Amino acid sequence: MTAIFQPAATTNAQTLTTTQVHQKLQALLQPLGAVAEVETVALPDALDRVLAADVTCPVNVPPHDNSAMDGYAFAGSELNNALPDQRLTLRVVGTALAGAPWHGKLAAGECVKIMTGAVMPAGLDTVVPHEQVMTISDTLIELDASAVRAGANRRLRGEDLRQGSVALPAGQRLTPAALGLLASLGLGQVGVRRRLCVAYFSTGDELLSPGDAPREGAIYDSNRFSLQALLRRMGAKVLDLGAIPDEPAALQERLSQAALLADVVLTSGGISAGEADHTRAMLHRIGSVQFWHIAMRPGRPLAVGLLTPATANLPIKIACNPSTISAESSQKQSSTASTLRPAVLLGLPGNPVAAMVSFLMFVRPALALLAGECAEPVPQLQAISSEHLRKRPGRTEYLRGVIELGAQGQATVRTTGPQGSGVLSSMVVANCIIVLNDACGDVQPGESVNVLLLQGLI
Repeated sequence: MTAIFQPAATTNAQTLTTTQVHQKLQALLQPLGAVAEVETVALPDALDRVLAADVTCPVNVPPHDNSAMDGYAFAGSELNNALPDQRLTLRVVGTALAGAPWHGKLAAGECVKIMTGAVMPAGLDTVVPHEQVMTISDTLIELDASAVRAGANRRLRGEDLRQGSVALPAGQRLTPAALGLLASLGLGQVGVRRRLCVAYFSTGDELLSPGDAPREGAIYDSNRFSLQALLRRMGAKVLDLGAIPDEPAALQERLSQAALLADVVLTSGGISAGEADHTRAMLHRIGSVQFWHIAMRPGRPLAVGLLTPATANLPIKIACNPSTISAESSQKQSSTASTLRPAVLLGLPGNPVAAMVSFLMFVRPALALLAGECAEPVPQLQAISSEHLRKRPGRTEYLRGVIELGAQGQATVRTTGPQGSGVLSSMVVANCIIVLNDACGDVQPGESVNVLLLQGLI
């Protein structure tokens, strides 16, 4: 499916709020839909993959009534036979182990010693923990009947999941807990969508690769490593296309290659601003691109659009990492040739923190949608600011912060220090992002602010 996306008419683009950016990205990406290809993988290989279809329970979980703890199983009706202020005496006639059920019939006043997970013997519905009983002899126990209720400490058949019910919905990202649940159903493999393929390159004449000799006016390319790591954390297949100079011909070639190979093309640097007329003209030759100005800090520029893959044979030149061209990217190439599905272009600012924040706020949810993940927005928590935060109304600001629990259990937050968009060290020590919305002004110490925990995001 091909979406229609009109390029910006002028260089002076409208300034958008962060909410408007999310809305526009949704409008662009929803017609494209998620990657359609499905593959079956073994459970150990399914971590962080996106479930392609609902998983229906083939069995009940648990498959039988079982004990929730070590103790003694008996009929709850025995509790009715105990007189007030008197202890109940039961005779132990057998032992039920996990994986080794006890099969027999009990008479009145009898019980079975039972282990956690063992099948409840027929007619028994109550378990008293062993620490709540007094052993009278090898075969006799006493318990306080008033301290136990009928049906206690028993897990019912199908209590977790009923046979025929939906255990996991399509679009679920498979976490360690989800893999455990699938294993509990007896499933050794699962159908997942193919990994989203993302091609990345940095732009800029000033960029050096780690290991290069320093030169005047040049900087080492950090975005290539931080952004690709964020992509891998999301489970994406990353094609490393290196760094290229600010030359329209080189940009066009690299973008054309990337559009043929990948579902998404992610860049950092000059493309996001699109200030040069020749850059804008080049981008519009190979797709439909808009240059957005966002009322946010750090960050502001964002290039968003669709790149039409070339149908002719295009020489593939991957300068940095040829091994990243995988079966998945080849699958995208063949799919593109037949469907002309465009690649999504997302151009981030070049400053390291601005690039990472823009990724977390906009690129991450966009990629989740394209991967077929039914992801809920990351919840914002409340914390008390421990310092004065200067803020101008009219834009959203994302501050790197450290959230802590005070002596009274109250969450407090402070900034990591200098908040410049190039201060990458402040991102390293941060454990949260302080979110000050566009209507917010200065924040005084003791006032409440919204925070996004970085755990799970980076």
